[in-house]
Amino acid sequence: MSGSENKLTAKNQTIESKYIQQHLASERTFLAWIRTAIAIIGVGFLVTNLHFTMKSSLSPAGDLLANIIGLASVGLGILTIIMAIVTYMRKIETINNQTFRTSKFSIVTLGVFVILIAFVFGAYFLIV
Repeated sequence: MSGSENKLTAKNQTIESKYIQQHLASERTFLAWIRTAIAIIGVGFLVTNLHFTMKSSLSPAGDLLANIIGLASVGLGILTIIMAIVTYMRKIETINNQTFRTSKFSIVTLGVFVILIAFVFGAYFLIV
């Protein structure tokens, strides 16, 4: 490499390019969270649609639980997307500053909400 090519390469290098593997891994994690959110929303729609296609066995409690599952799943999916965006944006800075810490809060929060929805699923299947 000539001296001018070295100067050009050093001049165009950004902080992000120093940690490119970490940024790409963070981006893959973000996209995985988006896919998870879409799956959570899809499960809510699936349960709601399956419930209301079984018109012969509808009960008021089953209707209520199906609506709760549908709304909670959509809400949790939206919350997952918001938390994924916030966490991803924070990780950009922490990777560049070499102050990265894992995001325990978002993992625990989403885990608790998924467990709550699972309990509502269980109650739904006991009632219906």
